Amino acid sequence: MADPRGFLKVRQRETQPRRPVPVRIMDWKEVYEAQEKGVLKSQAGRCMDCGVPFCHQGCPLGNLIPEWNDLVWRDKGEEAIERLHATNNFPEFTGRLCPAPCEASCVLGINQPAVTIKQVEVSIIDQAFENDWVQPLPPTRLTGKTVAVVGSGPAGLAVAQQLTRVGHTVAVYERDDKIGGLLRYGIPDFKMEKEQVDRRLEQMKAEGTRFRTGVAVGTDVTWEQLRRRYDAVVVATGATVPRDLPIPGRDLDGVHFAMDYLVPSNRAVAGETPENHIDARGKHVVILGGGDTGADCIGTAHRHQAASVTTLAIGKQPPAERASHQPWPTFPTLFEVASAHEEGGERTYLASTVEFVGENGKLTGVKVAETEFVDGKRLPKAGTERVIPADLVFLSLGFTGAEPAGITEQVSAEFDGRGNVARDGYYMTNTEGVFVAGDAGRGQSLIVWAIAEGRACAAAVDKFLMGSTILPAPVAPTDRAIAVL
Repeated sequence: MADPRGFLKVRQRETQPRRPVPVRIMDWKEVYEAQEKGVLKSQAGRCMDCGVPFCHQGCPLGNLIPEWNDLVWRDKGEEAIERLHATNNFPEFTGRLCPAPCEASCVLGINQPAVTIKQVEVSIIDQAFENDWVQPLPPTRLTGKTVAVVGSGPAGLAVAQQLTRVGHTVAVYERDDKIGGLLRYGIPDFKMEKEQVDRRLEQMKAEGTRFRTGVAVGTDVTWEQLRRRYDAVVVATGATVPRDLPIPGRDLDGVHFAMDYLVPSNRAVAGETPENHIDARGKHVVILGGGDTGADCIGTAHRHQAASVTTLAIGKQPPAERASHQPWPTFPTLFEVASAHEEGGERTYLASTVEFVGENGKLTGVKVAETEFVDGKRLPKAGTERVIPADLVFLSLGFTGAEPAGITEQVSAEFDGRGNVARDGYYMTNTEGVFVAGDAGRGQSLIVWAIAEGRACAAAVDKFLMGSTILPAPVAPTDRAIAVL
């Protein structure tokens, strides 16, 4: 284990320092600074190497957390990245973007602040890239089997890398002009600079994965054409249909879905000149929804130098500490202060949006009322209405499922009642040879779940093609581990 007395000697949890707010809102670089090596080692040394490490249960990937904590504490970085890559294809993504359910399950967290697992993870992969320890792992032989992966987000990339490494010829189809999905165009650079995506793609290209950009499957090429051309097809298109808010004034100029704001902004940061770019400079911005996408809008609006930024959430403010109905080791709902929240703006809870107010077709404000709970329903309380000035409103209310994209019509794959592509216990749709992984099959979820599903789906595809598989399968569509594929 790491330092046997580490959790007794170092009781304080120290996370990565963030750049000063006045500095970081002037650019789009990542907000975090590298942790000092001595502090990082002492934090890794707090890991207790528990007899039953519940952090494994908390992580959908089953990361070998105590092992690489110990290796970091012992200055064995090259061995640490080997253990980390054994379960996680892309720790540079999860180490920056995952909300760390593993830390909520940390045994030390029962009576002390949890180990900084996520911080240790990202330090391992960053050190590995700096020292050229991340090398291509091409297959030793080719199977002659071909697979099309549609969608290049974390689930699609995980499927592709796993199947390429066991010898299948894999082509990834992406409708955008660059690979990465929401990693590329949904996540702002201040959370993850796109260098992280690009250098991983270079590794995948060197391993033999092929990429086809600018191809919209369902229109440019049909699903049936892919099915005839490839031995297996994987749907990894994500859950990209946004949840709308059909209230009076929804059609006013100035009311947008969050991704209609974030995607062009990311393109502009990349040096492009996107169409329909929304600039919030000098404008009053209201964001509906308090999740990660809403926080991304907050940070983006601050960097656009918006006049004001207000976030409205219909529910109650979450507690600062774990509630009794969410005991350890479950993942609790807590009040969080993300880096974007530090940068300014107002957060309002128990605010029901009643109407978008405008003049001459343009948005001028948002009418809200206090939320009250009646028979378990959240309703606007009469007599509490007020209008918040707004030039721009961004709807960050989550997503309702995968885009149809001709899947049902072209290959008869069905959708379930939640708007997801239906599948069996081995990731296959009702059409033989067509599989689904990630948010397209489970609904909007965490990046760590997308990678875990991608790895498990790859194992299912490999078994379908070859009759057996050596690929690990960390999770099943039912959230239970697959014992035998």
